[in-house]
Amino acid sequence: MITIHLKYEIDADKLADFEEYGRRWVHLVNRFGGTHHGYFLPSEGDSDIAYALFSFPGFAAYEQYRIDSAVDPECRAAIELARTTGCIKRYERRFLRPLDANPQP
Repeated sequence: MITIHLKYEIDADKLADFEEYGRRWVHLVNRFGGTHHGYFLPSEGDSDIAYALFSFPGFAAYEQYRIDSAVDPECRAAIELARTTGCIKRYERRFLRPLDANPQP
């Protein structure tokens, strides 16, 4: 399994646009075979930082999602929403793996 961690710097004045963007991607990631763990929006502290986490069974499945989503009309519309509203200033992507608490010998 691979989990993708996204850290967004958002325009705090366009939080509603970012929320719509996030709602779309939760649906889309799940439709492409991933598991979206949600978007985490500013509450206390920094008002312009948000996070998202989603997982795929492995890196190959994630790579296929990237290929397929690049040409999907709904995915392209979600990207266009962020571009036209300017709700995302920048983002960082990290790849994580879960720790197996009970490794097999």
